[in-house]
Amino acid sequence: MTEAAAGRERLPYHGPCFICGPDNPEGMGLDWYAEEGRVFTTFRFAEAQQGPRNHAHGGAAAAVLDEAMGAAVWRAGHQVLAANLNVDFRAPVPLGVEVQVEAWVAEVTGRKARAVARLTLPGSEQPLVEATGLFVAVPGFFAPGGAGAIAPDARSWAPDTEPDA
Repeated sequence: MTEAAAGRERLPYHGPCFICGPDNPEGMGLDWYAEEGRVFTTFRFAEAQQGPRNHAHGGAAAAVLDEAMGAAVWRAGHQVLAANLNVDFRAPVPLGVEVQVEAWVAEVTGRKARAVARLTLPGSEQPLVEATGLFVAVPGFFAPGGAGAIAPDARSWAPDTEPDA
């Protein structure tokens, strides 16, 4: 556990997820932590996520922020899918340098949830990448037998909830 994760609840992995799944040999294997309605991680982009020389690919950064926002919305009790992502790249993200990601739910209205995420260097308030996302509950998608049926361990991201109907 990193110093940044001390005192925070580690969220469970979920199978072959590209960002956090331990069952995906090509994945990034990030650990996510929750505290006071926010989701966090600290990690380094590796050469496998390179875009411009010695820097992270924008799609890799966007994928991490998508996962962070989705985790924040799930943690808030809403089983959703991403419907829209908006990513603002403020500065290039260097490879091999520790970065922090933080995400939170900004608003929930009916089946829609809006979330915010940012990627920064430790100790900096200036984001390298920022994102907002719209996440929507899709009735039946995560239910047993649904197209996105989820494993029992993934349900613990949103304890004591059932798929949105």
